[in-house]
Amino acid sequence: MLNISHNQLNKKVDLTQYESGKKVFHKRHFKHFNRFLFAFAIVGIIIMFLPWTQNINSRGSVTTLTPDQRPQTIQSPIPGRIEKWYVREGDFVQKGDTILFISEVKNEYFDPNLVNRTGKQIKAKEASVVSYGSKVSALNNQIGALSKERTLKLEQAQNKLLQAKLKVQNDSIDLEAVKINLGIAERQIGALEKLYEEGLKSLTQLEEKRSKFQEAQAKLISQENKLIAAKNEVINAKIDINRVQAEYAEKISKAQSDKFTAESNQFDAEAQVTKLESDFTSYEIRNDLYYIKAPQDGFINKAIKGGIGETFKEGEQLVGIMPANYDLAVETFVDPIDLPLIHIGEEVRVQFDGWPAIIFSGWPNISYGTYGAKVVAIENFISDNGKFRILLAPDESDHQWPDAIRVGSGAMTIALLEDVPIWFELWRKLNGFPPNYYQPEGATKTKTDKK
Repeated sequence: MLNISHNQLNKKVDLTQYESGKKVFHKRHFKHFNRFLFAFAIVGIIIMFLPWTQNINSRGSVTTLTPDQRPQTIQSPIPGRIEKWYVREGDFVQKGDTILFISEVKNEYFDPNLVNRTGKQIKAKEASVVSYGSKVSALNNQIGALSKERTLKLEQAQNKLLQAKLKVQNDSIDLEAVKINLGIAERQIGALEKLYEEGLKSLTQLEEKRSKFQEAQAKLISQENKLIAAKNEVINAKIDINRVQAEYAEKISKAQSDKFTAESNQFDAEAQVTKLESDFTSYEIRNDLYYIKAPQDGFINKAIKGGIGETFKEGEQLVGIMPANYDLAVETFVDPIDLPLIHIGEEVRVQFDGWPAIIFSGWPNISYGTYGAKVVAIENFISDNGKFRILLAPDESDHQWPDAIRVGSGAMTIALLEDVPIWFELWRKLNGFPPNYYQPEGATKTKTDKK
């Protein structure tokens, strides 16, 4: 068979004398086989010019269209200890249904009457605020009374000052009159002394005039004393005015200081009331947080924290829930080199794991078991797996997706691109070229309009 022997049987034995040889080596078979090859070549050439849809295959999984419809875990914003479960895994719960009850683990919240006691503290502080307000009002009245009294006292002192000034003026006039009288008496004495020396006047008359002159001198001294006393009264009146101003300024300043102290205490009490009210509200809300409730309608998937008496920290996952109402979608990942070929609104074929399908990736209309989808979101940042995430929504114009599909199941996606001949696709594959740079008609028109 390997033709390594020099003894060739085909030259020594005639195979055509056998029945099987007659059937095989008959020339009619070569004629039919040649026709078959010719027909096959014609069909192959025709197939080479048939349209083929370029596509991008990728793997993904079933998810939901909006984030609030995806499976989630329920956490507690406060630390606690599990006391009682109200549900079992697989139960359906409505929004607001109680899932479990927890108790407090922080010692500052152990008091069962904490809310009531905080309310009493608020009432006491509110009464304190009212008291300080009354004190402020009383001090305002006191300041007003002191201001009026100061005004009257100042008027009284100013009147005394005016009287003292008038008295000074009167004494000054009297002093001038005394000085005039003294001058007259002095001239009269001089005249009498000359007349006495001449013998025209008696000694008695001279002594009488001297006595009157001394009386005038005494009146002058007395009147000067009165004038000085009157001036002292003016000074005393001015001192009284300053004393009244200083006295009442001190009293009013003290009342204002007491008022500001009362207002400061009032504001401090109001701040404490506000803080206590905030604490009161926080305590009430914290009491409501002891009951872990369902955030939306759904099914209890798994109790992450189980048992009774188990403690947990704030923000720790307690139970998983799957929303009852959701819109299915598929998230798939494409290579960075294929990302420019994907656009919003483009058609994609999806094959779900577990559903039988016959797929012709280049002929989507012939494929069986695939469902239509459209691109609704393209991630702008690369994922941890080194690919870009694409979100697909059901195509309303295509067949409805199966009802039995569940979130998290696998899926294979085929993104449909440009139609090319099969020979071109084979040539591209043999050369390792990427698919043709594809731009949908809408995107091309938009770019043209922008230009």
